[in-house]
This record gives sequence, structure tokens and C-alpha cells, in this order.
Amino acid sequence: MGLALSLFRAPVLPRAGMGKAGFDPSRLEAFAFEKMSKTGIPGLSIAVVNRDGVIYARGIGFRDVEKGLRATPRTSYCVGSVTKSFTALAIMQLAEKGVLSLDDPVEEYVPLKVRPFGEQVRIWHLLTHSSGIPALAYAEALIRNVVGDEKTWVPLASPEDVLTFMSDAEGWVECRPGERFFYLNEGYVLLGHVIEKASGMRYEEYVRESILKPLKMERSYFSREEFDADEDKATPYLIDKEGVRRASTYPFGISADGGLISNAMDLANYLRMFLNRGEFEGSRLISEESVKEMEEPRVKLPYELFGNEAYGYGWSITPDFLGRKLVGHSGSVLVSTAYVGYLPEEGVGIAVLANSSGYPLSHIGFYGLALALGEDPEELPVIKKDRLMDRLAGEYETYMGTYRVMVVRRGDFLFLEVKGRYLEESQPLVPVELGEDRALFYTLSYGRRIEAEFRVRDGQVELIFERYKFRRKRPLLGGGRLGI
Repeated sequence: MGLALSLFRAPVLPRAGMGKAGFDPSRLEAFAFEKMSKTGIPGLSIAVVNRDGVIYARGIGFRDVEKGLRATPRTSYCVGSVTKSFTALAIMQLAEKGVLSLDDPVEEYVPLKVRPFGEQVRIWHLLTHSSGIPALAYAEALIRNVVGDEKTWVPLASPEDVLTFMSDAEGWVECRPGERFFYLNEGYVLLGHVIEKASGMRYEEYVRESILKPLKMERSYFSREEFDADEDKATPYLIDKEGVRRASTYPFGISADGGLISNAMDLANYLRMFLNRGEFEGSRLISEESVKEMEEPRVKLPYELFGNEAYGYGWSITPDFLGRKLVGHSGSVLVSTAYVGYLPEEGVGIAVLANSSGYPLSHIGFYGLALALGEDPEELPVIKKDRLMDRLAGEYETYMGTYRVMVVRRGDFLFLEVKGRYLEESQPLVPVELGEDRALFYTLSYGRRIEAEFRVRDGQVELIFERYKFRRKRPLLGGGRLGI
């Protein structure tokens, strides 16, 4: 059964509160479908919300390719690090109850033996990834162990194992707490311990009782048993280097940094609670003041898409997304990915989930949010760059076809490839300047910097590289296929 036959669409609900031109779901659907086709994502679920409810939801493609089962808006996926915002919310709830303070040393709750440059790590340092401890990569090892893609075995089956794993991290610290952002999955595992100690409940139980139930997130959970019993779950897929989809599994057992399994409709309720400043259908989960505290930029991020991004408490903060403040978070466990984001002032949000890695779901989220604002998403810098990079890929040749090369896109780089019967060569092209009519890249060869200049003239793409002038004969389609 082809992908086009597996489409499922939930009813489009009232669109009150959307942008100037209204929300056009067909553009979002076309964009998502295009990116799924190019990167091999089997299934995708989307929900767009405003303060009053879900205004649009849809499943695209397969939740299970082998069985021919289609994705729906209620299909369950592991949301990965989106879970961190739930953990942060739990910490803020406990702080409001007075059972902990964000300034408390973590050592009061967890037998942590790490003091960066002699200073204690405090709860807010873990919330903002500013403990001074660089990523120890426990999650990377665990995920790759589970999917069978890692030779180094690390026996990490529980949060207690992570504490043992961190016992020698004292010599790995890089700076004093609060000085610098280092994304630390292990830090959110420690926050799970803090929640258990402060609440007297298991982390999963606390989140279920204090967050999931009040939000009516009835199909959100953490355990393997619940996943196995779920009748609308997405099979997680590992897409190998040949583009083959291989059914896989999730890394169960460690929850607080990335173990939540949820669906677009449940996450819609979660987003609505934040849009309504801590309240959901008459139930208040957290004060408006605490919501604003979570959304406050705390530590500058070392990478930027729109400029001046920072991390708050469990959320990434973008101060200028088309002139609006964007609060969001991505998640990945390699075989499943997610993005949730919302615009507090505009009162709109989006959840996007998929059962593989592939195209960044945050970009699909950005696209949908721009449409919700009545703006043209094709004018977003990240989308324009994406389009321009794709435009340059293809088969090029010199005068009369005497020399042929391939320009292949891999992520944020282009590669200039020459493949013969006996010799092969591949050179990375690093972008310097991207424009509609001219794009400049560079590479290194024997220590020399060599520029690669792409030009677009009358629809024809040309490449000037070292001594050669190439013209593109055929573009590349998704998966490295040549176009006609």
C-alpha cells in the first residue's frame, strides 16, 4: 500500500484566534509530506491548538509499515526530551508547595558526588543545563545499545544506574555552575530523584497524578507494559545508511529526561495549559507566575537559528520568532522524534511526532506556527536555507561532459563527489553565504582553502570550483535519487 493511501485526517475544528489569513492546513500537510518523502519518515502526527482547543489534527503515513496501519492524531510515540518540560513543571509544582526551593543544593536530595570547582550544583542549575558538567552521553549510549547500533556496552537500566555511572564525573567538569550551557540528560535524571525525594512518590507516579490526570492525558505513560497494550502505538523505526526502515524499540526504564510516551491530542492539552497560564478546563496545575518563570531566558544557548536563543526551566526560548516569543522543545530517541512549541502572547501552539529520525520536526513546527500567525513560512530563515541547499544538489558536468561530479546534501553540508570505477573522492562544502542567485561554500584540500561558488542564471545552476566550471544536468531528489 502506498503512502498516499495511508492518509488520515481528523476533523478541522473551529479556527478562532488564528492569524490574519486563517490557518491553511493544506500547506502544512504538503510541507510535511514532502519532508517525509525525502527523509523516509514512516509516520507523523500533528495537532495545532489555541487557548480554546484543538483547531487542527492529522496523521500522515504509517504507524506500522509492515502491517499497513496508518498514523492518527492519537497515535503514541516516545517524545524524548520533550519530557524535560514535564519534569521541570513537576519541580515548579513542588516549589510552589514549599517542599523544595530551586536554590536548594541537589546534594540534599541525591547522593551526588560532583562539585564543579568546589561549588554545589543547585536545582536551578540542572533545570537550565548549567551545572558545569558537560554531557556524559549516558542517553546516547543507552539508545544505541537498545537499537543495536553501539559496540560499547554500558549497563544502564535504571535512574540508580545513572547515579553510579556519574560517580567519577568530578574530573569531567568544565566550569562553575551557572556559567555556561551544557545539555545534560543526566541532570534531568537527577531531577527525577529530587522529585521522588521531595514528593515521597515515584517519579512516574507523581507525573501521572499531578500532571497527566488533571490534563486528561489519558494515553500518556512511561512503561513497556502500557506501550505493549496500546492499540494505537507507532512502531519505532531505525532508518539505516541505505535508507532501509528497521522496526526497533524504545529505551524503557529511565523516565525523567526523555521517557514519556504520548500523542498529539494529549500534548494539545498540555500546550493549552501553558497558553492559559497554568490552567486547564478549570483545573489549575501551576500559578501564572511560575509559568512565566519557566519561560524566562536563563542561560544563552551555544547555537542559534533565529538569534539570542536561551534555555529556561525545561524549555528553549526564542525571543524573536517572526517578532514573537516562542517557547518549545525537541525530543529524540533516534527511533522516534518530537517537537512541541507555543507562542504565549499569540495563544497558539503545535505538537509534531514521528516514528523515526529524519527531517527536524522543529522545522515542521515552525512552518505550522507561521501559518497559524498568517505569515508565509517560506520566508522563515531556516526554511529558506533548507530550500536553497536542496536546490543546489544534483549531477554536474564540465564542457561537453568531459568531467562529471555529484553534489550531494547531507544535513547542513554539501559534498562534492567523484565516483569512478577505481577511484572515489568526497569533499565537504561548508556554507559561507546563501542567496537566491549566488551561494558561496568552501572546502580544504592539502591545507589550502578552496571556494565553491554556485550561481543561478535563468533557472540554470552553475558551479565554479577551483579551475572548473560545471553546469547542473539533473537535480537530486529525496534519498539521493536523480531527477529527470
